[in-house]
Amino acid sequence: MCNRMIDLEETATQTGPKGVINDWRRFKLESMDQENLAPAKRELLRQMSSPSKPKEDARSNLNRKMSVQEYELLKEEDEGCLKKYRKRCMQEMHDKLSFGPRFEGVHELDSGEAFLEVIEKEHYSTVVVVHIYKVGVKGCEEINNCLDCLAIEYPTVKFCRIDAVSSGAAERFSDEVLPTLLVYKAGELLGNFLACTQHLSEQFFATDVEAFLNSYGLLPEKELAGIEDEEENDVE
Repeated sequence: MCNRMIDLEETATQTGPKGVINDWRRFKLESMDQENLAPAKRELLRQMSSPSKPKEDARSNLNRKMSVQEYELLKEEDEGCLKKYRKRCMQEMHDKLSFGPRFEGVHELDSGEAFLEVIEKEHYSTVVVVHIYKVGVKGCEEINNCLDCLAIEYPTVKFCRIDAVSSGAAERFSDEVLPTLLVYKAGELLGNFLACTQHLSEQFFATDVEAFLNSYGLLPEKELAGIEDEEENDVE
């Protein structure tokens, strides 16, 4: 049992001041390009990681103070590495707090029964966005394209579309009220937007549909958007 606990301490992300330092130390060592380091630094890395140390010494190795040489090595290129470390920590936190399912792409519903099922049986924390469309009706194809993009940006939202005829309610959803966007959560209708393109400009994009839904507070926050933007700017 004692060895098992040490194994967990060696691999798990630590919390608390000492734990954060130890976790940062481990991440920094793993992310460095050891092949291109000078021999002296490579030897220091070997001593810091201590792969040959017995497990009974693992706890003391993790909690030891940082040497001057180690500090000098770890502080090099800290900015880029720190951003990667922050992203990893935030992703781990998000994974622990995200209990709902994740989805890929826009789901095509082929019947009224499928429409009812996705509303009534989806996870209680999942936002469901349904586009009711008809081929040839102005704006429907554009909304479909926008939802394809938003489905990538919001993997915890279930985006669906259904042809008005297939829904079994063609009389209710005539061409005049299409395209229609319906938003549900836990079986409750949160948004009912008939002829939704009337709220958008003549030429609109996914960001416009996103802003429209966000104006009603219907979309969750994007995942790690800020950090990903920082990394893209660093690459540029």
